[in-house]
Amino acid sequence: MKNNGGDENSPTLGFLLSTCARLLRKRFEQNSQGSGLTLSQWKVLVYLSTNEGINQAGLADLLDVEPITLARSVDKLQAMKLVERRPNPADRRSWLLHLMPAADEKIQLAKTIGDATRAEAMAGISAADRDHLFRILQEIEQNLAEACEAPAIGQKSSKT
Repeated sequence: MKNNGGDENSPTLGFLLSTCARLLRKRFEQNSQGSGLTLSQWKVLVYLSTNEGINQAGLADLLDVEPITLARSVDKLQAMKLVERRPNPADRRSWLLHLMPAADEKIQLAKTIGDATRAEAMAGISAADRDHLFRILQEIEQNLAEACEAPAIGQKSSKT
C-alpha cells in the first residue's frame, strides 16, 4: 500500500510530522539546558503569556494535558516566583493564573531559543520553500480540523 505517493519504505505523513515535532521539542530542550525550566514549564509560560488570567482547567485544555499534570508544573513555577495563582471571583473552587514580573525574562529567553531552534530546523531551506511548506501545513491543519467535526469514517452522524 502506498502511503504518500513514494515507495513502500517512505515514511507516512503522520510519522514524518510526529518525528519532526519530537525532534523540534528535543532540540529546544537541548538549547534550553541550564535555564532551570523543563519543556512543560516553558509551554506553560508561553501559553500563559497570551492567555493571562485563564483558569487552570482552561490552560490544561489549551496545552492538551491533564489538569493534575498542569497543577504540578504551576506549583513549580509558583515556587520559582514566575507564576501566581489568584482566586477566581466568579468561582471559589478555581484559580486564575498570572505571570509574575520575573517571567518576562524567561519568556524572552523562550522566544530567543525558539527562534534559534527554528533556524536550525529550516537551515538550507529557501524562503519560497518555507512559505510553501507553511501554506501546505496550514491547509492540512484546516482539513483535519474540519474532519474532526464530522463523524469518523464508517460512523453515522449523531445529528438527525
